[in-house]
Amino acid sequence: MEPPKTVTAGGLRTDEDAYYDAFTRFLANSDEKVTTHAYLDEVVRRLPARRVFLDIGPADGATTRHVGRSFDRTVCVEPSEPMRRALARTCPDAVVLAEPVHRADPGVGVDLALLSHVLYYIPRQEWAATLRRVLGWVEPGGTLLVIQQDPDNACMRMVRHFTGVGFGLRELAGELAAAPDGPTGDLRLESVPAHYRSDDLAETVTVAGFLLSFPGSTPPTREAVEEYVQRHFRTEDGTYRIAHHQEVLRVERSGARTDD
Repeated sequence: MEPPKTVTAGGLRTDEDAYYDAFTRFLANSDEKVTTHAYLDEVVRRLPARRVFLDIGPADGATTRHVGRSFDRTVCVEPSEPMRRALARTCPDAVVLAEPVHRADPGVGVDLALLSHVLYYIPRQEWAATLRRVLGWVEPGGTLLVIQQDPDNACMRMVRHFTGVGFGLRELAGELAAAPDGPTGDLRLESVPAHYRSDDLAETVTVAGFLLSFPGSTPPTREAVEEYVQRHFRTEDGTYRIAHHQEVLRVERSGARTDD
């Protein structure tokens, strides 16, 4: 992920650090990693070769480490410095590129390329070009996966309520399929369920604020977010639950590697 790189008063703490803290809280109470890892395990199992794994926007590296165990090499693209610090601890053997994806070059063909919750931080008009660039690195027989929030889940309804912004991969899939230089191979949309649960209101509000942190949007007040959380995410037993099912664009390139 690519959060903003501004520095708060005094220069002691960056917005990236606050973003990382909220991200960590979110994952601690979500089953996203469990459900996503199960999905990725099935994708990896079907690959004809498992030489190089490319993770674009790996964040803390938990998924990178899980998937990378099945590959000979792991390459990451991670512009965020706090995320790179966490990644160095989680995946010390990975090759990490600090450039954003539109400037990065892994220098090697890959069997699986993953962009998980990355496109939010790239202007919408650049999505198709970004994926075509990444597909240029994917070997024949390899797979590109793009994971985002399902546009119809509870999390994205909150995002639309406060920002008017919506994200979905169906239109992007059509753009890729229709492009003259589009992918040769199978392209499909799939779904992976996920839920965040907590009994702590303050933490849930902080997490909701993290989920609303899109570049270019004006963040709502904490009071407004808390009111929304109480109204829409509080359950009958007094705990909080946010459904954030994921949408996956899966592109499988036809053909087979010729360097065996």
